[in-house]
Amino acid sequence: MGTPSNIAAKTTASSGEDYARTMAHGERALNLMKQLRTPAIPRNYELLFAFTTSTNKELCNALRKALETDSCLTEEAAERLYQTFLTKGDISDKVDEVGTQVSQEMTDIMSVIEAASERTGSYGESLQGMNAKLSGIDSPQQLKTVLAELFETTNDMAEYNKLLEKRLADSKSQIDELQMNLELTRVESFTDELTGLTNRKRFDQSIELEMSEAEESADPLCLMMLDIDHFKSFNDTHGHQTGDQVIRLVAHTLKTNVKGRDCAARYGGEEFAIILPKTKLSAAITLAEQIRVAVKTKELVKKSTNESLGHVTMSIGISSYRLGETIPEFIERADVCLYAAKEAGRDNVKSETDMRDREVATSAA
Repeated sequence: MGTPSNIAAKTTASSGEDYARTMAHGERALNLMKQLRTPAIPRNYELLFAFTTSTNKELCNALRKALETDSCLTEEAAERLYQTFLTKGDISDKVDEVGTQVSQEMTDIMSVIEAASERTGSYGESLQGMNAKLSGIDSPQQLKTVLAELFETTNDMAEYNKLLEKRLADSKSQIDELQMNLELTRVESFTDELTGLTNRKRFDQSIELEMSEAEESADPLCLMMLDIDHFKSFNDTHGHQTGDQVIRLVAHTLKTNVKGRDCAARYGGEEFAIILPKTKLSAAITLAEQIRVAVKTKELVKKSTNESLGHVTMSIGISSYRLGETIPEFIERADVCLYAAKEAGRDNVKSETDMRDREVATSAA
């Protein structure tokens, strides 16, 4: 059975080997990134890191074919490979890994506690034996011998207790770190990698939760759908890396303008969504105009050449939750407003108020 000292030694040795191995793979991945002139974003690093470890043969083969075809790792190829080989089981794999580590740590702790229990039992038996010896002492020399034995046994127990305390303290630190890793994995599973905004999965959960709460409290709830104007032609003209720069710029603007419980999400591609709990339609319109102007006033500069690419505009549609409606209905009404904003020439905001006004005007005509 393992003692605290040898268990700690094994853990330290294993950690050192893991560190050396992963650092070597990491350096190879960074070198590949430099050779291929691939943008240093987390997704690309994860792809190349997985390639250097050769743990996923299908990914390695697909990446080689992509490089043979284009002689570089294009944005489209990186996204396709990542979605195909890494995202499907990535989060669940990480959760399973942390769970296994926690289980192993608990097993080790139980072994340590069991060993400590046996050691304590042996110490108790030793004390009982010495008590019997003390009752039969008839000379100072015998007393000295028994006391020396008692001191040695007690000193051994004290040293063992120190090792036990250190092992348990190390174990607590390890479990705290695993809990933090699990929390980071949870956050990662809800975060869009390119923008850092809430992803579609988390958006779907959030809107259901906020609609349920609005149903119970009758508080106002608004949904804003936002789309970058002419993004496809911009992407085709200037390239996907510059397109990603535009998406990140818009995301940063959303982050700086959305506060509190409001949830800004990347809905898909160049489309974004903002859930606005406890917000009236008039306040949502004000915020939408604030975002539209903030995006439009930012000049886009191509990083590689410092060339000015002008300004980006957005079309925005807003709906206000109606008690009893479904999630698709709520989103659909915001989309209708968004399309109306595009039809009106883009770079503007349309809400349900505008839709009603248009219906009234149409009826009057």
